[in-house]
Amino acid sequence: MHVRANEWHPAGNVSEQAPGVFFVEGPASNWIVVRDETGFMLIDSGYPADRPLVLESIRHVGLRPADARAVTLTHGHVDHTGSAAYFSETYRTPILCAREELAHVQGREKHQVTFGQVILRAWRPRVFRWMIHAIKAGSLTAKAATRAEAWDAGRLRNLPGSPEAILLPGHTPGNASILLPEAGAIAVGDSFVSGHPLSRSTGPQMLHRMYHTDRAAALAATHRLDGVTAAVILPGHGPALLMPLTEALTALRR
Repeated sequence: MHVRANEWHPAGNVSEQAPGVFFVEGPASNWIVVRDETGFMLIDSGYPADRPLVLESIRHVGLRPADARAVTLTHGHVDHTGSAAYFSETYRTPILCAREELAHVQGREKHQVTFGQVILRAWRPRVFRWMIHAIKAGSLTAKAATRAEAWDAGRLRNLPGSPEAILLPGHTPGNASILLPEAGAIAVGDSFVSGHPLSRSTGPQMLHRMYHTDRAAALAATHRLDGVTAAVILPGHGPALLMPLTEALTALRR
């Protein structure tokens, strides 16, 4: 999916993929609202310019942004952390990520595709269009979530959906998937995706190699998901996948 922000509307882009798990397809990246009787949390938060859409999607499902119990991040790329600093500064919402990703999310390290890597490929129409969208979406002026904290298993377990983190380094050093065991769903971020503006195909797939710190390690890390039970897969890019995780992993590795 790749739409302009002014064409985006929650009625067509917010879907409850499992009880209390709302998958939001943004103009170029996705985020997730997880709600239960204890409140709600946000998984990822789009590009910086997606902030109005993030807030609108939360209100669309009957919630108030100020009430978010946490923003949990699969990793520190700007198309996933875009509203994290805003939530932290405006509502004092805790921003949580893997300890191995903390320096990235706080802005003390950078593990992002470089401008040079993109320019070398910008002659390709798909890359050029993605580059223009990323710039307009605020990728070059993103604000780091300097108050972000490292999660631990107990703190995560007490959040809506009782999430569990599975560290999958390679895309970034502290990249993680977030399992929602009660819902049978998993947010895989960019560990693998189901589509992307640079891709001509849909279905389980790795992102283009320029997006990964170490693509081979990222693919190898997906074996940490072997044996995990989930039938709703929520990627950082592309539509939700309603299929057993084992089948998605098999397709990914072909």
